[in-house]
Amino acid sequence: MGAAAGTLLGASALSALNLNAAPVKNQPKINPQAFSSDQLETDVLVIGGGMAGLFAAVKAHDAGARVLIVSKGRLGSSGLTPFAKGIFSYDPATANMSIDEFVAKVSESSLGSSNPVFTRQLAEYSKARVEELKSWGFFDSALYNNSFMRPIEARGIPLHERIMITHLLKEQGRVVGASGFSLDDNRILHFRAKTVVLCTGSGGFKSSGFPLCDLTHDGTVMAYKIGAKVTGKEWNDGHPASAVNSGSCYDNWHGQVEEKPNITSVDIHHDLGVDMNYTAYVLGPSSQGMGPPGGPAGKGPGERSDGPPSMEQVSGGPYVPEAFRRAGGPPPMPPQQSGFLAGLFGDKKPSGPPGMQGPKVGGSSAGMAIHKSEGLVPVDETGLSTVPGLYAAGDALGSYMSGGIYTQIGSSLAGSAVQGAIAGEAAAKASQKAMAVELPASKFAAVEEEILAPLQRERGYSPAWVTQVLQSVMIPNFVLYIKKERLMQAALAYVEELREHHVPMLLADDRHKLRLAHETENMIITAEMKIRASLMRKESRCSHYRLDYPEVDDVNWRAWINIWQDEKGQMQLEKQPFGTWPV
Repeated sequence: MGAAAGTLLGASALSALNLNAAPVKNQPKINPQAFSSDQLETDVLVIGGGMAGLFAAVKAHDAGARVLIVSKGRLGSSGLTPFAKGIFSYDPATANMSIDEFVAKVSESSLGSSNPVFTRQLAEYSKARVEELKSWGFFDSALYNNSFMRPIEARGIPLHERIMITHLLKEQGRVVGASGFSLDDNRILHFRAKTVVLCTGSGGFKSSGFPLCDLTHDGTVMAYKIGAKVTGKEWNDGHPASAVNSGSCYDNWHGQVEEKPNITSVDIHHDLGVDMNYTAYVLGPSSQGMGPPGGPAGKGPGERSDGPPSMEQVSGGPYVPEAFRRAGGPPPMPPQQSGFLAGLFGDKKPSGPPGMQGPKVGGSSAGMAIHKSEGLVPVDETGLSTVPGLYAAGDALGSYMSGGIYTQIGSSLAGSAVQGAIAGEAAAKASQKAMAVELPASKFAAVEEEILAPLQRERGYSPAWVTQVLQSVMIPNFVLYIKKERLMQAALAYVEELREHHVPMLLADDRHKLRLAHETENMIITAEMKIRASLMRKESRCSHYRLDYPEVDDVNWRAWINIWQDEKGQMQLEKQPFGTWPV
């Protein structure tokens, strides 16, 4: 087609448009006025159906409390739990180091950013949690729902699945419950509780290649809105994806979905930071993908080899302690037990860590920090947050169990079990001393109005479109991973615009889009936290890398960054020195 013909065709199409037509109004497929409202009461409310939520509920019940679980997904199939196939167990009879040595080695790998209290908990209690999982049949199947249901059904703990919690309820200075809506019918549920345990996991920006699409930092943002301090937003998870079919989460898991879980022992590393991101930034990606850190030696700085790029080809970049430098990336997972599904598909899908087989690309877990490094700030070893009555465990707790880098394979799943058990028992004991608080009807009415607001707006933006804008701003390698002030400030301007103008105009016409609208808001608030914390930390350490501040700064930055919302609704940041509790 010639240029003139193209111009005529374009003019014809424009003339067919009625630019003066009124904007199309939102026409919900469900009636917002038809939503029913129910109230349920318990002593301890556990939010989340993964590993941390399971143990929080079990131990709270065993400590004498009435317990209720509510989950956006299905018990044992929620969040990242079903994809975790290795669980760490410290056995003093076979370990190659003492607990004191283990804690010290984790601190060395994490450049001091780990919290030794939670690292020690992991070692002290992981074996007991693994033994309980064995008794429930956890290691007998690749699917976790049946084994998770056994202790819940044996104790008669009420379970509410496919409920999206959107609000934590606070009264008289402490948390008193939570509210949300059903994903299956037109119901709003208000849960009244004396204590709450957040086991809502981590989150991301719904990037492809990693199972994060239903994790959007819901618990963290809900807690932030009622005054809880949040930490760890500058760290980045460095999981890559396969360069082939990079958007297929199932393919990237290389058969691990079908594998039964296994037990891992002490083997401390310094993995999954931003080494590959830095290499790709300096050299550009090759046709074979990004390549593993410390892989085959190249021809020299700035020169391309025939194979994937490696850290040995470039100068500078993220600092790795000498004791933890090794070639080839993380080791393969141990041999798995075979089962029906593994036998059916195993010959087609090699075993190994997700994304670590063959050519790689980055960004598959964009928006997620290192496991256990982000979430609510704890004020003590039980996971109590800065809001009285509100506890957190697992990836919802900023425990810094392994600091700002991956140090121990299988520690994430084990840490969730250990922390869930401790938080659940503590929440049960605290609930025995707490009085039930009656909430005014106006409080519930205001919450319901906020929940249903996207359904009631006539005009605005779809959550899918706003999410795509957020992804295009945040996920680029030169914004989220290889950081420099000028670009982060530019990204912050976009994110602030989304928060100020687009969030109040998010639309929904059914329950699915209503869920997406709330998730999109949570991701936008998280994005602002990540940028502001990354701007504040003017150094490079572990999985946080600043191109304009490439060195580790132990003089000024042996500290975690906490974030909270002030009385005017503004985001505030502060330092908390390593090895201390918040004031």
